[in-house]
Amino acid sequence: MRPTHGIFQRVRGTYTLLSFYGTHRVPAELERSPLPPPILREPRAAVPVLLSVPHSGRDYPNWLVANAAGGLAALEGLEDPLVDRLVWRAVAGGIGAVIARAPRAAIDCNRAADEIDPSVIAGAGGEPVGKRAKGGLGIVPSRSAPHGRLWRRPIDQAELDRRVAEAHESFHAAIGEQLDRLVARHGQALLLDCHSMPRRNGQAQIVLGDRHGGSAASWVAAEAARICRAEGWTAALNDPYAGGHVVERHGRPERGVHALQVEVDRSCYLARDGRSPGAGFDRAARLFERLAIGLGEALASPEAIAAE
Repeated sequence: MRPTHGIFQRVRGTYTLLSFYGTHRVPAELERSPLPPPILREPRAAVPVLLSVPHSGRDYPNWLVANAAGGLAALEGLEDPLVDRLVWRAVAGGIGAVIARAPRAAIDCNRAADEIDPSVIAGAGGEPVGKRAKGGLGIVPSRSAPHGRLWRRPIDQAELDRRVAEAHESFHAAIGEQLDRLVARHGQALLLDCHSMPRRNGQAQIVLGDRHGGSAASWVAAEAARICRAEGWTAALNDPYAGGHVVERHGRPERGVHALQVEVDRSCYLARDGRSPGAGFDRAARLFERLAIGLGEALASPEAIAAE
């Protein structure tokens, strides 16, 4: 039997395959299922700190993979591998966390809803909105350096709206609610947005981003860098990552809500395959724990409250 080539068409909530050899119902496993909401770990510790992990989701629905030009491997390349597991020590110690389960390939929770590359939306025109979307990494990624074009077909606006409602807004609503609770309890709060980055020669092992002072008080980033260096890591501020939508959206230092992006070099915690834990995994997990507790204790101190 010759292979079937065609396109998917959405009709009354299901998908039909229009091929050169006729019309076929799509198997049930390829019908659209909702993207999962984030995992929420309620804060239990005595410090006003919350973690967010937007780029480690690995719940790939079959309908998403079916539209991937390079298959699952191309989509997995967008992840911050295993960062959701790197925070286990901090979470076990009572630090709260909001962890995206939906993959970044489906919806990027570290992008604003208007950061769109129109090439991924059927019928959309104009230029990509924002520098990151122009680089192929908008709210729905359109391409990556290793794999090029990511999708066989564009999605429609209604599908984008569904993804935002299911996974993006639920992620940010959970963060906002938990930060509000921490402020009500402690008077201040700190969000640590946890990421990983590819290794680059000459780049620090840890890059802290505070939007050049826009998402956190300057002493917060300085103290974070001090903790990193005391733990034996090299650290830089805002170079080359100054922080994305998560810290921009939730950081309000003038209201006592600080947000700091933390990027860790993947070669420091992953094995050679880039997907499984390496020899430095637990050392990196200890750093996230130390940052959460150390910064939380500093934030809760009378001196920090007086400074605000």
